[in-house]
Amino acid sequence: MKRYLPVNFFLTLFFATLGLAVMGYHPGLEDDGIYLTAVKANVNPALYPQNTVFFQIQMQATVFAKWIAWFVRETGVSVAYAELLIQFASIVLIVFACWLIARQLFPEARAQWAGVALVTAMFSLPVAGAALYLVDQHLHPRAMATGFILLAISRILANKKWQAVFLLLPAFLLHPMMTAMGVSFCAFLTLAMMDPFPAWLLRWPRTGTGSFAAAFIPLGWVFAPPTPTWLVVLNSHNYLFLYRWQWYEWLGALAPLFLFWLLWRFARRQGEALLARFALAVFLYGVFQQAVAMIVLSTPALIRLTPLQPMRYLHLVYFFLMLVGGCLLGKYLLKSSVWRWAVFLVAINAGMFASQQLLYSASEHLELPGRISANPWLQAFAWIRRNTPTDAYFALDPYYLAAPGEDYHGFRALAERSQLADYVKDGSVVTLIPDLGDEWTRQVQAQKGWPHFQLADFERLKAEFGVNWALVAYPQPAGLECEWHNGVLAVCRIP
Repeated sequence: MKRYLPVNFFLTLFFATLGLAVMGYHPGLEDDGIYLTAVKANVNPALYPQNTVFFQIQMQATVFAKWIAWFVRETGVSVAYAELLIQFASIVLIVFACWLIARQLFPEARAQWAGVALVTAMFSLPVAGAALYLVDQHLHPRAMATGFILLAISRILANKKWQAVFLLLPAFLLHPMMTAMGVSFCAFLTLAMMDPFPAWLLRWPRTGTGSFAAAFIPLGWVFAPPTPTWLVVLNSHNYLFLYRWQWYEWLGALAPLFLFWLLWRFARRQGEALLARFALAVFLYGVFQQAVAMIVLSTPALIRLTPLQPMRYLHLVYFFLMLVGGCLLGKYLLKSSVWRWAVFLVAINAGMFASQQLLYSASEHLELPGRISANPWLQAFAWIRRNTPTDAYFALDPYYLAAPGEDYHGFRALAERSQLADYVKDGSVVTLIPDLGDEWTRQVQAQKGWPHFQLADFERLKAEFGVNWALVAYPQPAGLECEWHNGVLAVCRIP
């Protein structure tokens, strides 16, 4: 076995590198607008003297920002390089864990690495209608937690359950909600691997699950009446509501469960006991979590649980679908054929690479540290970061994240300056923290009609909130003192 270790090590690094290259790297993108901001605030407390509640409160449930900040201080590595390094390390951990799982389920090396190859190519695959990818194109605590969860699953498959317990602890500290899903699956997998096999598991899907789920729903805040503001914000995020999903999103949720049911039956007939038990665990986990989600998301009294997004259980299901699907392709189709492997690798990676190029067409595919961006929004953020005072307080279009060519890059994270609340990302924060609703509404409403703002409107914002800078479309409104522009955007003082 030892003579194969270098090969496995280099294949792990190869597929991790390929996965990163295919999905791209975009620091400050989407959720990283919150996470990267929190990291920078921990590294330099002088940053963001205004509106910190829109990123700090959410981070209280995770050690992610504090741990990254500690790493930066202890190593002397810049935040930009630390994020890239840890992003790659997270991907390596995921790839290694996937290989360990595949190695337990399939004895053939070609099957194991075909599964790993399909997972890494599909890192940027959307998970049904749950508004998440297998792995994000930026450093996210979910990716780090996923690596530990997958490692824990590999330990259960190896009958080393106590090792799984210790691996789930760092996952929980990084991302409690996703780890709860991981713990749920580990419980089903442990039951499915019991010898003798617990026959009641096969009868369980035909029994009611509502009372079992209700036993684990905490009281108090869950049943607190939602505020009108919070309901408005919540209803603007359709992906949170399962019964608003399109038919193809429902198909993306239910079809994988059916496929794992078929795999369970197939593996049993083939005498592949461990694969059969694994497939059964995925099926039962999915049925249980789907039932819980349907109960929670159809019960008005439980609407406060909606932002917890119970349909995110599909994240693990999709990982297993890609991994096992790739393993089966390697075992029964690719085999040892060089040309089949070549077609397989080119097809899956080229297709996903092209989709990412289209998705973030205005930005470099790999936004590496030190690289000058051609994106006018990122150019503006970089100029602000280098040339404005640390305590500068900015106003900008509350819908800027959805602006053409912006590609959902967060202002706070990349410009490193305070800003008035935006509608898109800060609105998502409000779904998790209802108490922010009134202040968020006040700030967003004050910026209503932004494209038509004149000097008096900016002066009103300054008088009401204390903002003293603005990022506006070029040419700027008359009266603003602008210190920089790139032909698309201008950075201006508010007199």
